[in-house]
Amino acid sequence: MSNIAENRRARFEYAIEEQFEAGMVLAGWEVKAIRAGQVQLTDGYVHIRDGELYMIGCRINALRTASTHVSPEADRTKKLLMHKAEIRRLIGKVEQKGFTLVPLNLHYKDGRVKAQIALAKGKAEHDKRNTEKQRDWDRERGRLMRHKVSGPSKD
Repeated sequence: MSNIAENRRARFEYAIEEQFEAGMVLAGWEVKAIRAGQVQLTDGYVHIRDGELYMIGCRINALRTASTHVSPEADRTKKLLMHKAEIRRLIGKVEQKGFTLVPLNLHYKDGRVKAQIALAKGKAEHDKRNTEKQRDWDRERGRLMRHKVSGPSKD
């Protein structure tokens, strides 16, 4: 499983409860653009319509060499593929408990592009600050440990 694109902001903005893997319905030019790394997930979210899942806001920029008979649309809504029972379960949780569905990353699995989506709840402002403080502390602790291991120079 090799990562293509990651939505790092999702882990900061949301508290992740569960993660799922979904297939994606893509056009040929989109697959080529994804292979070339022309994809961005930052503003993406998953929408439920008529009992099906759709990813909105996932931007795939077309390559200049895209076919002439296709008019590529970068922000096209993409259908996600999952088992019906899983979709029903997700719909129940989203409607009842105030959860939302966010894309975490795109990756390859057996040569196909898959999306990892998460059932998540939005974090309050103070939770985001705590996340930032923890991240800063982890970074500082790593710096201190590296300094301690190498030790002060003896001149």
